[in-house]
Amino acid sequence: MTQPLWQPSKKNVEQTHLYHFMQEINQSHSLSLSSYSTLHQWSVTHSEHFWEDIWDYCQVIGSKGEGPYLVDGDKMPGAQWFPSAKLNFAENLLRFRDDHTALIFRNESNTRIEISYTELYARVTQCASGLKALNVKKGDVVAGLLPNIPDAVIAMLAATSLGAIWTSCSPDFGIQGVIDRFGQVKPKVLFTVSNYLYNGKVIDCRSKIEEISQQLENTEQIVFVPYLDEVPLPDNIPGACTLNHFLDQPKQTLTFEPMSFSDPLYIMYSSGTTGVPKCIVHGIGGTLLQHLKEHRLHTDIRREDNLFYFTTCGWMMWNWLISGLASGCSVVLFDGSPFAPSATTLWDMTEQEKISVFGTSAKYLSALEKAGTKPHETHQLDNLRAILSTGSPLSHESFEFVYRDIKQDLLLASISGGTDIISCFALGNPSLPVYTGELQCLGLGMDVAIYNDKGQSITREKGELVCQSPFPSMPIYFWNDADGEKYKKAYFSQFENIWAHGDYGEITEHTGMIIHGRSDAVLNPGGVRIGTAEIYRQVERISSVIDSVCIGQPWEDDTRVVLFVVLKDGVTLDDKLKKEIQQTIRAHTTPRHVPSIIIQVNEIPRTISGKIVELAIRKTVLGEEVTNKDALANPHALQYFSNLPELQCDE
Repeated sequence: MTQPLWQPSKKNVEQTHLYHFMQEINQSHSLSLSSYSTLHQWSVTHSEHFWEDIWDYCQVIGSKGEGPYLVDGDKMPGAQWFPSAKLNFAENLLRFRDDHTALIFRNESNTRIEISYTELYARVTQCASGLKALNVKKGDVVAGLLPNIPDAVIAMLAATSLGAIWTSCSPDFGIQGVIDRFGQVKPKVLFTVSNYLYNGKVIDCRSKIEEISQQLENTEQIVFVPYLDEVPLPDNIPGACTLNHFLDQPKQTLTFEPMSFSDPLYIMYSSGTTGVPKCIVHGIGGTLLQHLKEHRLHTDIRREDNLFYFTTCGWMMWNWLISGLASGCSVVLFDGSPFAPSATTLWDMTEQEKISVFGTSAKYLSALEKAGTKPHETHQLDNLRAILSTGSPLSHESFEFVYRDIKQDLLLASISGGTDIISCFALGNPSLPVYTGELQCLGLGMDVAIYNDKGQSITREKGELVCQSPFPSMPIYFWNDADGEKYKKAYFSQFENIWAHGDYGEITEHTGMIIHGRSDAVLNPGGVRIGTAEIYRQVERISSVIDSVCIGQPWEDDTRVVLFVVLKDGVTLDDKLKKEIQQTIRAHTTPRHVPSIIIQVNEIPRTISGKIVELAIRKTVLGEEVTNKDALANPHALQYFSNLPELQCDE
């Protein structure tokens, strides 16, 4: 059996929230659960009791109401959780009102702001007073086009305290990308900035905001939050005002609007790389319970923790990060490039702020290794006890890099879920060992399985990641989808009454999980299904390659694998390097995985949250139109994939 990279001590296991939660379950239900696998099995076969116990263990502020706490539990969609509950999301995130640090903000220019829980509560109170003056109320939409700054957190909490719905994008979205999102949901108030900082450059947003404002219906006020240098407001934006003007209201007591469990909280957006983004609406109770479960039980978050995730306000990990306030820890925000002014920027911050849980993307860890960074040699990381990674599958090489060059004694948790569920299906576990290339466990309360094409559950084989039973953080609906057809098509068209997530993976012998890529990007040479991540893992081994993407191209009544690579400066793709790449892939996979063609490109297109867009690249290669390039962080990169002479198709 494979040896683990890391394993917790028995003493540490018995100090975790997870262990204490299991003891409480045993006592309250007269059980004798003694392992994570038995706890997980109980949590999915007795899901109503499990989620009620999460509510109690995490001391949710609100009323559960009368049971049953799950109605129509055999229906997806259609199940109702805690149908008579009343609670308020912001109240749960503002439960602590003391001098403990709530938010620490840093950016790439080394600006630092620290806000206590007392100050956070006061600033949310003032912001809520400004929203009340505009008659913002339950069900209204409030939007943020903001960097990852404290004012984004404050505006979100103020809006949700009133029962309003929060939605956000980062200011690096293009004009059409913002309109495609906010234009559908029509926010009543928009918070934004005049400028932001990225990679040493100050980017002026005023002309962009001016054009966006002309296309937004129903937006009564656009509030400009001060961030960098003070600049004049644009002249041609009706309803534009400074934050100081917006806050210049008689201060009122902060009251928390009682809300139902399934009232809307957040509007999130699909990537939108194949069309206008879907507006995914998440409920208050499901989001709160899932995040509390994942923070307390799967990440073991406590008040003394400093929790960081490298994210923007346009990625669901921002929402996940901010929920850390409900556990009373200090949430660390960072805005800017993680490599500005140097590759050690985030590690300087980790050392200085004594970060204990460091979250990032798989792409960042890979880039860090390629840059030759070795934080364990240059930084004191005594407080760091966990690294979380998501966004794409984490390669074997990145697992080894973390333990070799960052820190040996820590929990490396590769986690996977998505915007669709605002949480995870598979994630970390402080009581289990870490194995190379594997997500440690299936999430508690998540009835996850792998299905073959016939809809049969399989183990240690590759197939479709599904969830067989309802869970509280399923979207409550899609915006502008009155009959629910878009919702059903997105998740339930493949298997009836079974959530199909669109990931291609397998459950391992350790009952962990490996994600092999997105199902819609699976390659099919010779009728054999291959996940793209299987190829990326091997390409990661090649030191000259800093990024890669592969697609399947129709060729001679079959599919051939085409690999695109971005190489280090000064390196050219010659026959020797091509042969090294092909031999590495063949040696660790199968001949079917070996690309027929390898092409060097300057850049690979990604979404603003850093995900590779295989489908958009494939469309470009095949000469098809990519309809929503504004969903990309670098849409210009698609030009490298059009009209390539090496890929002329036979007709």
